[in-house]
Amino acid sequence: MGKLYQKNAVITGGSRGIGAAIARAFVGEGATVSIIHYNDHTNAENTLNQLKQINQHCLSFNCDITRQDQVYNAIEAIRQQHGAIDILVNGAGIAEGDLIEKVSLDQWSRVLNTNLTGAFIVTQACYPDMKEKQWGRIINISSQMAFSGGVGASVYCAAKAGLVGFTRALAVEAAPFGVLVNSIAPGATMTQMLKDCGEKFMTDKLKAIPLGRFGTPEDIAPTAVLLASEDGAFFVGQTLSPNGGDVFR
Repeated sequence: MGKLYQKNAVITGGSRGIGAAIARAFVGEGATVSIIHYNDHTNAENTLNQLKQINQHCLSFNCDITRQDQVYNAIEAIRQQHGAIDILVNGAGIAEGDLIEKVSLDQWSRVLNTNLTGAFIVTQACYPDMKEKQWGRIINISSQMAFSGGVGASVYCAAKAGLVGFTRALAVEAAPFGVLVNSIAPGATMTQMLKDCGEKFMTDKLKAIPLGRFGTPEDIAPTAVLLASEDGAFFVGQTLSPNGGDVFR
């Protein structure tokens, strides 16, 4: 029996990268995990197969988290099979950006809708279960760039900083009901999102990390296990930042 034995967890962005690593870690600690992805079928199938090697009851859903109807249908399907939601990880996100004078309103809306509004919609769908049970965990995946900023990253940073503010406000609201809300702000982590930034960015970024390496998704997942389990029972409204020393705050 692990730290998350018999817990029902939902992870958005769970098909690959940090979300998939958290899903594997949760299942390893005894949780039943449902991953939500958006048109990432191959990665979702691969991740689900890994999860089912430990827990056959794990699920996968293709869902646009910016669509409230799709989200509520997916969450209700999870409830029907596994009962009330205990743990939510809002990990879905996209990275787009440019210098501020070049950012289009469509880009701004797309990133904010996915990274911030999507987290709100999924949280609103899951939170009532936790409030009724007087126990729950909500973990929002932000970014160290919410604190450091970055050239050409105003949209992404705004969305991730918004998640930190959302975390703090909801934490105060939810804590009296036994629901703990926290966030994780990973540093540069070896995912497809980092690779898409280009070789020059990665070379320059690596020089700035005191530890001398990028993180891996497996470096981030234990923080999520901490916050989801009873080991994290005194964390409220906090943002933990595993980042190899890149950003101090």
